[in-house]
Amino acid sequence: MKPFLESLKVFFVSLRLTVVLLILSMLLVFVATLDQVNLGIWAVQEKFFRSWVVYWTWPKLGLAIPVFPGGYLLGGLLLINLICAHVFRLSFTWRKVGLQLAHGGLILLLIGELLTGIWQRESFLRMDQGETKSYSEAYTAVELALVDVTDASEDQVVVLPEEWLARRPVTQHPALPFRVAVKAYFPNASVERRRGAGPAAGVPTATQGAGVQLAVNPLPITYHRNERNTPAALLELIGTEGSLGTWMVSIQLTEPQRLAYQGRAWEIVLRPKRTYHPFSLTLLRFSHDKYPGTEIPRNFSSRVRLRSADGRDDREVTILMNSPLRHEGLTLYQAGFDNNDTTTILQVVRNPSWLLPYVSCAMLFAGLMVEFGLSLAAHLRRRRARIPQPA
Repeated sequence: MKPFLESLKVFFVSLRLTVVLLILSMLLVFVATLDQVNLGIWAVQEKFFRSWVVYWTWPKLGLAIPVFPGGYLLGGLLLINLICAHVFRLSFTWRKVGLQLAHGGLILLLIGELLTGIWQRESFLRMDQGETKSYSEAYTAVELALVDVTDASEDQVVVLPEEWLARRPVTQHPALPFRVAVKAYFPNASVERRRGAGPAAGVPTATQGAGVQLAVNPLPITYHRNERNTPAALLELIGTEGSLGTWMVSIQLTEPQRLAYQGRAWEIVLRPKRTYHPFSLTLLRFSHDKYPGTEIPRNFSSRVRLRSADGRDDREVTILMNSPLRHEGLTLYQAGFDNNDTTTILQVVRNPSWLLPYVSCAMLFAGLMVEFGLSLAAHLRRRRARIPQPA
């Protein structure tokens, strides 16, 4: 057992392992950069950097074959290599304090990237002037919302995630008086008004709601940054007396569809996944400044009113392009606007580990400066010792 542990220690402390991992990391970044043209930045991050293994899919068989170590595997091995080198190769003396700080900064940088990949969540908040919202919406994920709107003062909402739609199950939620059966789900599809031709092969049609006059055309999933997938699904609602019909839901259908059942009114909508926050924002004014005599944008800013749910915080804040709003662990950036200059788009980022890269860079800088200072002082001492002293 002891020889095995000793060989394991030698393997992880080895400088050759460091060089091999760095070369593999550079190859991973190179291939991912080339593949970004086909997949887009979000899919590349998930496929290459936030995965343990990179898979290649055999086109004819649809078989996923592991071909290269992913970012998590390379980063994890490099992290172990740095920790082992820090513990076993560097002596804890004042002479080595610079190298210890530099190694500690690299270790903290890798840990920060790992935590960012696990914890960071991004969404957007779109508001018109005068509008108030307490939630943000995901860029790509969607959810099926079934809302009981019988009580005008309060809505009862049942949310089913996109992963549930993709599995196509039959569900009876305790808060629903009917079952929901997913007959078809499309990660990307266009919804068009039905013409004389029949529906696409294998695609059921809606018998209730707005989808009666519409047809779903499945589309291949797009990964381009400037394009967006528009999911759609066909659901059968089943009550105690039998089927309540087949309903089409799509992200392109912005207005909820209404259903009356057992004396209660329901709304059905497929919408971007929402994240609710313990505060609300009201857009007071959006400013889109341009350089005089041109259409070149100079500055975007949003004047908002922030009110916490407990009523302790009620203030006005201006969000600028380079001056975000930080509140309740979230960072809100000025990301864009609509062409009418009255609608703002804020990027909402939750990243509990946002401070770690700054701390690691400071440790790296301090370690390198200390190491440079100690080397310079030693060089000056040696030089002074070589100069003959006067009698």
